Amino acid sequence: MNAPQIITSPVQRLRIKLQRAGKILGGRYWFPHAPLAALLALAGGLVLRAGLGGAWRAGLLALAAGKLHLQLRALPPVFIGGGMVTMGLGLLWRSRLSWLTALLLTATAIVYAFIGMPGQHQLLAAYFAFLLACLALSWRSFDRSSLTASTLFAFTSVFMLLVYATFGAYYLGAKFKPPITSLVTALYYAMVTMSTVGYGDIIPQTAEARLFTISIIVLGMAVFATSLSAVVAPLVTRSFQRIVNRRSSSMKRENHFVVVGSTPLAANTARELAKRGLGVTRVIKEGSPAVETKDADVVSGDPSTEEVLREAGAHRAAAVLAMLSDDSENAFVVLAVKELAPGVRTLAAVNDAHHLSRVKLAQPDVVIAPQVLGGELTAMLLSGEQVTPDFVMQRVFLNAKAPAGKDA
Repeated sequence: MNAPQIITSPVQRLRIKLQRAGKILGGRYWFPHAPLAALLALAGGLVLRAGLGGAWRAGLLALAAGKLHLQLRALPPVFIGGGMVTMGLGLLWRSRLSWLTALLLTATAIVYAFIGMPGQHQLLAAYFAFLLACLALSWRSFDRSSLTASTLFAFTSVFMLLVYATFGAYYLGAKFKPPITSLVTALYYAMVTMSTVGYGDIIPQTAEARLFTISIIVLGMAVFATSLSAVVAPLVTRSFQRIVNRRSSSMKRENHFVVVGSTPLAANTARELAKRGLGVTRVIKEGSPAVETKDADVVSGDPSTEEVLREAGAHRAAAVLAMLSDDSENAFVVLAVKELAPGVRTLAAVNDAHHLSRVKLAQPDVVIAPQVLGGELTAMLLSGEQVTPDFVMQRVFLNAKAPAGKDA
C-alpha cells in the first residue's frame, strides 16, 4: 500500500500527481523542459509570422543574404521571435539563464501582441500568457548552469544587438555624414561604435542619430559584459565546486547518512556524525548558506527530486535525515526517498507542533521534534514537575507509526 500523501494546498496536490505520472512516463528525462522548448519555439514562430508576414522564413533568408530592406518597425518581432526560438534550445539543457530569458521574452511578447498585432492580439496574448504561466510554474526544473546554454545566450544577445545597430544605422543613414547608403557601411559603423573604437569617419549629425549612437554604445558594453559573465560563470562555478567539494570524489556514498537541509539542527547533526567517523553527505537547496564544515561532501539542488537524492546516494544510504526549516518540504523528502528506495530508513524533523500529524502521514521511520519539546520542558521546569531522561527521549523521538491523534 502506498504511503498517504500530505495534502495542504491544491498546488501540492497537483505536484504529487505530476510526480507520480512523471515517474511512470520517465518524465525526468524530458518533462517539462522539452514541451516548454517546443511551446516557446512555436511562440517565436508566431511572433515572426505576425511581424514579417506569411513569408517570414523566406524573408529571414533574404535578410541574411542582404537582399531585404528591413523596416525599423519589423525589428521588435525579429528580436522577440528570434530570441524565443533560440532560447527554446537553451531550455532543452534546463538552463536557468535560458529560462529567465524566455520568461522576459514571453512577457515582452504579451505587450507586443497588443501593440504590434492588431486584429489577432487577443488569441496570441492568451497563448503567450499560458506559456508565461507554464514557465513560471516550472522554475524548479531549470536549475543548471550550462556552458552550452550560456554560450547560446551570449551569441543570441550579440547577434540581436548587431542586427539592431546595423539596421538602425541603415534606417537613419541620411542623418550621418557621410550618409550611410548600404548595409555593409551600416555594419561597419555598428561594429566600430559597439567596440567603442570610434574612428570618426562617420559622424551623426542630428539629435536622433546621436541618441541612437549612444544607445549602441550603452547596449554594447552591457551585452558584452553580460555575455562574458554568462560564459565564464559556469566555468568558475564548476571549478569552485570541485575545490569546495573535493572530498566528494573520494568518499564512497554507501551506508552513509544523508542530511538534508542547512538549518542549525542539520549542521550540528552532520558535524556530530562526522566526529564519530560516519560518512555524511549534506544536501542543501540552491541559494542556502554555504556549508562551513571542512571537507564536507555536499550536493546542491532540490532535495525532493529523485535526481538530487540519487546523486547524494540516498538509495544506498543507511538513513536519510530531512531537516529543512519547512515541515512540508521535509515530508516531501521522505516521500521521495520512499519512492526511490523503500528500504532506506528516514527521519523527519518537525519545527511546528501543528504540523506533527501531517508529517506523520508521510510515515517516516523516526520523527524528531526538539523545538516542539522546548516549550513543554520550560513549562514543566517552571511548574516544578519532574523531568526524567526517559520522558525527554520519548518526547524528542516520536514514533512515526503512532496514530496521528496521539501526537500531543
